[in-house]
Amino acid sequence: MNVKRAKLRKKLEYRSIDVLQWCAYSVLVGIIAGGAGCLFGLAIDKATNIRQTYDWLCWFMPLAGLLIVLIYRACHIDKVMGTNRVLLAVHQESGIALRMMPLIFSASFLTHLTGGSSGREGAALQIGGSIGNFVGRKIRMSHVDLRTMTMCGMSAGFSGLFGTPLAAALFSMEVAGGELHYAALFPCLMSSTVARLTAKAMGGGAEKFIVPGIPEFSARTALASIVLGVMLAFLSMLFCVAMHSAPHLYAQYLKNPYVRIAVAGLFISAVTTLMGTRDYNGAGTYVIERAIEGEAVPYAFLLKILFTALTLGAGFKGGEIVPSFYIGATFGCTAAPLLGLDPGFAAALGMAGMFCGVTNCPISSILLAYEMFGSESLILFALCCSMSYLLSGHYSLYTAQKLVHDKFHLE
Repeated sequence: MNVKRAKLRKKLEYRSIDVLQWCAYSVLVGIIAGGAGCLFGLAIDKATNIRQTYDWLCWFMPLAGLLIVLIYRACHIDKVMGTNRVLLAVHQESGIALRMMPLIFSASFLTHLTGGSSGREGAALQIGGSIGNFVGRKIRMSHVDLRTMTMCGMSAGFSGLFGTPLAAALFSMEVAGGELHYAALFPCLMSSTVARLTAKAMGGGAEKFIVPGIPEFSARTALASIVLGVMLAFLSMLFCVAMHSAPHLYAQYLKNPYVRIAVAGLFISAVTTLMGTRDYNGAGTYVIERAIEGEAVPYAFLLKILFTALTLGAGFKGGEIVPSFYIGATFGCTAAPLLGLDPGFAAALGMAGMFCGVTNCPISSILLAYEMFGSESLILFALCCSMSYLLSGHYSLYTAQKLVHDKFHLE
């Protein structure tokens, strides 16, 4: 009996040490990556404000592209996989060069400053993941624990930028792991929470939307949400195909990376000027806000797909998540009359459902809807997201994402 008690006491001591260590590591990564994510968000906001003040900056997009390629070549990084590199670090025993953080930071800033269509969260995942991976390697963690530290960094970077700690923690686990490993839940939640507090202390905000026209839950609204989820599943597949096809088409006809990015920048600048609107440049957050207010532009989601694929496929930097919000919101607002839904509410459904379809992360998508739009009619968001997830197949924005389970059958 005494031997059993001694073994139990020793086991509890080990567990206590493990918990304390993970608390310390998670807090450390949360502060560093959360602060970096917040600074990145503030820098991108500044770049957006400058671009909107001086429309002529779009004509500097070819020059910005050349500078981006030159910087990456100077750092001996010719082939950059973006967020896929972070996901591979979770799946495989490999590190992430810390120099990726200032590179993606500066390249994304230049892209947004000159009008490239890209988001922010993908870059924040790369920044946070590289920080978490670097810290884990410095304290000589095992490969298994290093995976958790990388996910902690991703959670912190996402939360520090976007202000959604619950969705940030679950997203890093869902998108990276192929399946949820609950051993990483507490460290990721701790890092995302600390990151949110750090960002708040630095003046960073949280993405919150007031959604008009939230309907009562009924058979009609439930069916309409499911049908919208079906539409978003096919739209998400279209977006993924466009994002993966653009780099191959560029490489086929414009093999030189300098020529490729300069031609793409010149083309986007010219089209932007001819259209006379900047609605399809940058992240387009203000367009998302207009969609949630009920202002529909029937073709906006198609043009955003085109602009984003042309921008990121050519080698400009940023993320794909906010563009997916844009596409989902504008599509939902446009489709609302067909479904008998309020346009603003359909735009909110579209944001969550599109995010789910392109990332294959249903739990994160539902939590994101809760943190951005509140708990009212959350079941409708869940129905839309789950249907979008079910029908979007194995398409994903991230080629390194592991989808290990069949979506229709238990294994």
